[in-house]
Amino acid sequence: ALKIAGDLERIGDLGKNIAKRVLAIANENFPRQLMFGLQHMVERALNQLKDALDAYGERNADLAKQVWREDAQIDVMYNSVFRELLTYMMEDPRNIGFCTHLLFGAKNLERIGDHTTNIAEIVCFLVNGEGISEDRPKGDNTSTTLFTPDER
Repeated sequence: ALKIAGDLERIGDLGKNIAKRVLAIANENFPRQLMFGLQHMVERALNQLKDALDAYGERNADLAKQVWREDAQIDVMYNSVFRELLTYMMEDPRNIGFCTHLLFGAKNLERIGDHTTNIAEIVCFLVNGEGISEDRPKGDNTSTTLFTPDER
């Protein structure tokens, strides 16, 4: 339970950072379609967190394992948002300011997914007495891929 509390605290910190960034760009005039990918990430991250906490409360290892598997979906969403925002910044450097805030917000959502996955792993251990034997699903490739304009 202490490890879960640590992950929840970190999720709260990441949420607070997202809120600060939203306030920083709230009055900016930018295309709202840039928010669609982020909105889907928010919905997925919140649903995953709810499911992870439900799994903990119900001692449901199957639900926890489902949450664990679904982390890759948030990573894929993050990759897509990352590429979209970089493309938008390359097309017009005036977009760099607010797109940077959106990029950090997206990364924070991806990290929330990672902390939620930690909670799911802990629940599986609490219920079954052993960790998940499979490799953790990872789909965030932004740190190992060089994005160039030709890849749009």
